[in-house]
Parts: sequence; C-alpha cells; structure tokens
Amino acid sequence: MIHETEQIEFKEIFVPEIKKEVVAFANSDGGTVYIGIRDNGQFVGLENSDFVMQQASNAIRDGISPDITLFTQLSFVSEDGKAAVKIEVSRGTKRPYYLRDKGMKPSGVYVRQGTASVPASEDAIRRMIKETDGDSFENNRSLIQELSFTYLKKEFASRKIDFGAVQQKNIGIMTSDGIYTNLGLLLSDQCKHSVKLAVFQGTDKLVFRDRKEFSGSLLKQLEDTYRAIDFYNETKATFQGLIRNDERDYPTEAIRETLLNAIVHRDYSFSGSTFVNVYTDKVEFISLGGLVSGLSLEAVMLGASQPRNEKLAALFYRMRLIEAYGTGIGKIMSSYSQAAKKPVFENVDGAFRVVLPNRNNEAVSFAENISATQPTYQMIEAYLSQHKSATRKELETLLNLGTTRTSTLLKEMMELGTIVKIGSGKLTRYSLK
Repeated sequence: MIHETEQIEFKEIFVPEIKKEVVAFANSDGGTVYIGIRDNGQFVGLENSDFVMQQASNAIRDGISPDITLFTQLSFVSEDGKAAVKIEVSRGTKRPYYLRDKGMKPSGVYVRQGTASVPASEDAIRRMIKETDGDSFENNRSLIQELSFTYLKKEFASRKIDFGAVQQKNIGIMTSDGIYTNLGLLLSDQCKHSVKLAVFQGTDKLVFRDRKEFSGSLLKQLEDTYRAIDFYNETKATFQGLIRNDERDYPTEAIRETLLNAIVHRDYSFSGSTFVNVYTDKVEFISLGGLVSGLSLEAVMLGASQPRNEKLAALFYRMRLIEAYGTGIGKIMSSYSQAAKKPVFENVDGAFRVVLPNRNNEAVSFAENISATQPTYQMIEAYLSQHKSATRKELETLLNLGTTRTSTLLKEMMELGTIVKIGSGKLTRYSLK
C-alpha cells in the first residue's frame, strides 16, 4: 500500500479543488494525484472512471494558467477490477502556475509543503517569476492580472496608434501567451507606483504649502505631475526700455526632461514613490534606483545612455515623448546656459537626484546655495526603502555628513513620524515607519 508523501496526493472522488494539487506539484518538484484512493491509501476505485478523467482533463486545461497540459499525463490504474485515475505532473517551466479564477497571488498560487498544498508567499511568487523570466522587471509577469488601460488607450487613440492584442504583445505589455507583464502594470490604470509632489514655503521643509500624490498609468502621472509643477512655475517680467521680457522660474524644457528621466529610468522593482519637491529657490527630483550598474555619472553627463526600462523608453520614444536616448541632460544644461546657477545631478546608492535652480530667485544666500546640494529626507527614505534599515554611521557615509548633522536629520524624521529607531547603543538602527 502506498501512502501520501510530498509527491503523492490521494483523492477519493473528483473535486474541482484538485486543480490546487496540480498547481502545487507544477510549482514544486512534480508529483502524482490519484483519484479513487482514500487518504489512508485504500483503493476504492471510481464508478465512472472515463467521466472522471474527462472532468480532470477539463479542469486542468481550463482552470490553470499558464497552460500546464504539456506537463501533465492522465492514465488509468486498476486493482481488484476497480479503476482509478492517475495524474502525473512534472515541474513546469513557466512557473508560477496559478488558479485562473484567483490570479497570480497567494490565493491562486500553491506549492507543496510536506503532504500539503499551501499558498505561496508573495516573495516566493516573485522568486519564481524571476527564475522563469529573468532579471528584467518590465519583462516579468505582473502579480496583478486584472488590468485596464483607459488612459493608455486614450493616449494611443490621440496618436492614431492601434491597441489590439497584437500591438500589446509587440510593445511588451503582454506575453505571447496572453499574460500581462510588469510593463503592462506600469502603463495600466492599476499601476501601484506614484509620484509625490510637495510644495514648501521657503528654502527648507519647515512649512508645507501643498502636497499631492499622482497615481494611475505612468502616462497619467507624467501629465498630472507636469501640470502641477507648471502651476507653480511662476513668470517674472523684466523691461529693457519699452520691451517686456517674460522668463519662467524654471525652463519648461528642463522640467519636462527631468520629469521624463525620473519616470522612465527609475527602478520599479522598489515600491517607493518618485519625489518632486518645489521650494522658492529650486525644484528637486528624486527617483529610486540610481544609475544602471556600470554607468557612471560622468559618462551620463557626456551623453552616454543605458535605459533600465528599455521597452518603456521605446514606447515613450514611439509616442514622441522623448526624442533620442542620451539627450535629456544635455537639453537640461542647455536651458540653463545663460543662468548663473546650474542644475545639480547626484547619484547615490539607491537613488538619483536632480536639483533645478530657480533662475528668478535673486535673494539666495550662500548658505541656501549650499543647502540646495545637500541630501534631503527623501534620500534617506529612498535608501531605507532599498536596505530596510541602516545605522547612523551608514547614513553618514551615504550623505557625506558629520555625526551631529546626521543625528539631527534622524531626530527630525522620527519626530515627523517618517522613521523609527530600532535597538539601542551600538545596535541602534533606523527603518521606515
């Protein structure tokens, strides 16, 4: 008599939940499901084994995604004139497999644990996706498959671009077998990332004037954020004789290119937001991920480019939102060619920061000028978002600040409720709240 093991499962009768066992075996190391055998191993057989085999075959074909039929084999086994159905399941090559009506989430993805089939954790699902699809975030299958594209369709229609299944697959929104990718998630109405905009009174973060968070498709976030920044981009008038000259605080081309870079090139494998901070003397953009490995800030300033999200960048190029790779920073610098103060670019572990000076802000003290290049709270937030926690010494090194200044920043952030202190003494660490 055989017994249930990590790779053997018994079912006395057919039940629709049998799909869960098949999914678990396909996501683990394979296994066999027997229908017509009790949990204790007693062979009871089936009254209509042909019908049960058809039920099982239909359930596997129609209820599991991606298609698992190539990795399953159904046959009959008999004992004492009784017949049972045997379902052999091999480890699949397109893991994670999931129940089609539940989706690619713990309630739909199962793995084998001992003699039980249990829901996979989100981390386990991500690992399976990475093992199958590789390291490219935008190419990986999305954990969310219930997506809509209302805003994207509108933008495509305005540019006379078709948006059928063929186009979605060509763009990379959908895989060849109809599964939405992370690129699809980023462009969908359900995009889980956002842009957070804060407007401050003065040159520091003591007094808020306004704060907004923009969500939805990345294209919608781009449009909404640009309009919000433009609202605060004031115009100063000067006169040369009878001639009036108007100049915006910030060159619109610099705002556009910096915002595009922040959205197109950030690392979306991190869940944090992209930050835009507007002060009286500057606008600050902070995006997660920093530069692509192997690409230095010096190389970028010379015009080198290596898109982190190649398909997203290609789509923005097709939509005429960007003209050519590697030209953005050159345009930003050119727009400030006649300005006394130039844009500042900083690349640190886990984040990229751009500061655009206000061309019309004449009363900027030397101290304020220095503070414009100092790291902000968001740089600490970005680092902690990637590294979970850090010591004060690690943050001193990251920010290139002294102990006193770093301690003051951490104290202020704890008072604001942004971070919390863990442990005490030499074991003290800080993490996001």
